[in-house]
Amino acid sequence: MTLLTGVPLLVGTLQVTHAPEARAASHPVNVTINAMSPVAPGKDDTVTVSGTLTNDTKSAITDAHVGLHRGAALNDRSSIQAVTKRTGYLPGADGKEIGDHTEKIDRLDPGTSRTFTLNVPVKDLGLSSDGVYPLGVTLSGHGPSASYDQVLGIDRTLLPWQGSAPSKKTQLTYLWPLISTTHLTAETGADAQQTPVFRNDGLASEIAPGGRLQKMVELGKNLPVTFVVDPDLLATVEAMTKPYHVHDPDGPVGKNQAAAKQWLNDLQNAVKGHEVVALPFGDPDLASLAHHGKSVPSSLGHLGPATELASKAVDTILGVKPRTDFTWPVNGAIDSSIVDVATSAGAHNVITRSDSLRDNNLPYTPTAARPIGGGNTAIVTDAQLSRAFEGDMSKSGNASLAIQEFLAEAQMIGLENPEQQRSIVVAPQRMPSATQAQAMAGALRNLEQAGWVQPTKLGDAAKAKPDPAANRQIPGRSAYPSELRQQELPTDAFRQIEDTQSALDDFKVVLAHPERVVTPFGNAIMREMSTSWRGDSKGATAFRTSVRDYLDGLTKKVRLIPKTEATLSGRSATIPVTVQNNLLQGVQGLTLRLTSSQPNRLDVGKSQEIKVDGGHSQSFKFETTANANGLASVTAQLYTADGTPYGEPMTFRVNVTEITATVMLVIAGGVLLLVLAGVRIYLQRKRAASERAGDEENGEDNGGATADGEGGDSGNPGGDSPEQPSDPTPDTGSEKSGPSGSGEKVDR
Repeated sequence: MTLLTGVPLLVGTLQVTHAPEARAASHPVNVTINAMSPVAPGKDDTVTVSGTLTNDTKSAITDAHVGLHRGAALNDRSSIQAVTKRTGYLPGADGKEIGDHTEKIDRLDPGTSRTFTLNVPVKDLGLSSDGVYPLGVTLSGHGPSASYDQVLGIDRTLLPWQGSAPSKKTQLTYLWPLISTTHLTAETGADAQQTPVFRNDGLASEIAPGGRLQKMVELGKNLPVTFVVDPDLLATVEAMTKPYHVHDPDGPVGKNQAAAKQWLNDLQNAVKGHEVVALPFGDPDLASLAHHGKSVPSSLGHLGPATELASKAVDTILGVKPRTDFTWPVNGAIDSSIVDVATSAGAHNVITRSDSLRDNNLPYTPTAARPIGGGNTAIVTDAQLSRAFEGDMSKSGNASLAIQEFLAEAQMIGLENPEQQRSIVVAPQRMPSATQAQAMAGALRNLEQAGWVQPTKLGDAAKAKPDPAANRQIPGRSAYPSELRQQELPTDAFRQIEDTQSALDDFKVVLAHPERVVTPFGNAIMREMSTSWRGDSKGATAFRTSVRDYLDGLTKKVRLIPKTEATLSGRSATIPVTVQNNLLQGVQGLTLRLTSSQPNRLDVGKSQEIKVDGGHSQSFKFETTANANGLASVTAQLYTADGTPYGEPMTFRVNVTEITATVMLVIAGGVLLLVLAGVRIYLQRKRAASERAGDEENGEDNGGATADGEGGDSGNPGGDSPEQPSDPTPDTGSEKSGPSGSGEKVDR
C-alpha cells in the first residue's frame, strides 16, 4: 500500500493512492482485502475479513488456503506508515498464522479470481493491550515452481483495539467542504429578469441524486462535521432554480430547476444544528494573490467585498449566519506572504496543514491551534488524516483500507500521550468525489461508535488551549511547494482582472440602474480569482477574456452614430450629433463634446450633457459659426463626469461653402459705410460747433441770434440727418445669428 504521510512539503501535492495491485506485485497471487467488520471491534465481537484472490500466473495454484496473521502492536504513527508501505511477507513482523480459522482453496486457475471470507473471534486474536495491530491475509499453497507450501500472496490492513474508552478523548473537528468549479458567467439575458447564463450544465450532475454534491449533503446531514461552503456555489445553484441559459443568451434553456431546488432544500435541512464556515465568495486563490496579485495594486481589494458577500449569500440562501473568520489556502500550504494576504480582510484564522507547519521534534501530535502573532491563529490540520481519502475510493479494497488507516491514526493520537487531551482538525480535499465522501462518512461513523474521540466545531478548535511546545514559525516563501506554485494564476491574470474592474467602474457611472451590471460582473471578477482554476490555466484565461469581451460589448452599445460630411451654407448653422443607446436601461451623466481641428475657421459651440433612454437614439444639436470657407474636421467624443473619455471618438468633416467673395464684399462694404458714416457725422458736428463759436463773437452782425441758437440758420449744421436725400443712414442693427435658412444642408 502506498499511503503517503509525513512527506516533505515539497512533495505535499502528491495524491494518496491505495493500490492493492502494487502491494502484491512481488507475489504470484494478488490478495485484496475488500472489507473488515467491525472496523473497531469489541472484546466479544468476531472479526470478519473478506476479499478477492487473483492468480496472475500462467499456472494453476493448488492445495492452497487463506489464513489470517496478527502482528505485534505498533508503537507510534510512524510505525503505521512503515506497515502500510511494506509489500513482502516477513514472518517475524507479520506474525504467525492463526490456526483453525482458515479457508481452503483447492484450485485457482491462471487468470481467474475468487472471493474469500475469514471469521475470527476477537478472543482468538490475542490482543493483549490497547493499540493498533497489523493484520495480514495470506494465500499459502503450492506454486508453479514449488511442491511445498509457501506464501503466494499477502495483503494487510490495520486493527485498532481499545478495551475501554479513554479518560481524555481526543477532540476532533472534521471539515465538510461544499465547493465546486466556476459555472456562472457574467452574461445575462436581454430581459427584465436578467436570465443567467452558465458556462455549461455540469453542475446539474453534481447536485442530482447520486451526484458528488448531493452525496456530500446527504451524508453530512447526520455526521458531526463543520460545513465549509463557497457561497458562489450557493448563488449558482439558486440561479439554477429559475430559468437559465447554457453557454450564451441564445443557447439552450437549462432544465434542471427541480434538481437545484431539491438540493438547496436538502442543504437547508442538513446544516441545521451544524456550524457553517463561509469562505470568501468564489474561494479566491490566496497563494496566487500573495505571490502574484500583490504586485497589482487593486487585487487585494477584492477580498473584503468577497468576505462581506459571503456572509450575505449564506444568510440569505441557507438562513444561517456563517462564520467568515477562517481562510483556507489550497492544500493548507502557507508561507509568510500567504498568511499576510489571508488575514488582510479580517479573517484571523488560517487553516494550514502539518506538512506545512511541522512539529518534527515532538513525540506526539499537538493541538491544532497555534498563535502566530498579530492576533492571528494557524489551525494546523493533520496531514495524514486529511489526505486519507484522496485515492480512488470507487474500489472497495481501497475504501476499506483507507477507513482502517484513518481509525488507526486517530486512535494512535490518543495513545501517544493519553494524559494530555489534544484538539485535532481534519481538512480533506476541497472537492471530494461521491465515493470519497462515502468513505469519509464511513470512517466518521465508525470513529464515533468507537468512542475514542469527541467531535467539536471548528470555532471551538480555534479557541483550544495551544500546546506551548508546538511549532509556530511560519515558513518562508521559498518553502512553498513548487508543484503548487506552477498552478498559480500569473501576474498578467491579475492585471487583466484590474483592467476589467476599471472598465466596469467607468461603465457603471453612466447607467441609470448600475446594479444590473455591477452585480453579475462583480461576481464574475471574484470568480476569476478562484482556487478552482488551478490545473486549468486555459480555462481561466478563456473565462477572464469572455468577461472582458462581454463588458466591452455592453459599453459599445452606447455610441455615437457615424457622420460622413456636414455642409454649411451660411455663417451659422445647427449640426446634430446622434447618440445611440442599445442597452435595456438609460444612460446619464455623460457629456458630449465637439472639437474643431480649425477653431478659427469653425466654432462648434459648447459641450452638452446627455441622457438617453434604453433602446433609443437621440440627436443633440450644436450651434456652430463659420468664419471662412473650406473644410474643417470635427471630432465628437463622449466623456464621463470625471472627464474620462467614453467609447470611441467619431470624426467627420464640415464643408463651409456659401461664404462667397460677393458675400464677403457686401460684408466689407457694409463695414466701410459704417466707418464713412461715422467720419461724416464727426465732421458735421465739428463744423457746426465752429459756426456756433463764430456767431457768439459777432452776434450783432448775425441778426441778433441768441447764444442757444434760437432764430439761427434754418439749415441742419449739427443734426444726424443726411444733408442730401441720397446720404445713407448708418446701419447699427446686429447681424442674424440664428440658424441659416432653408438653403442650408447638414448631412450625418
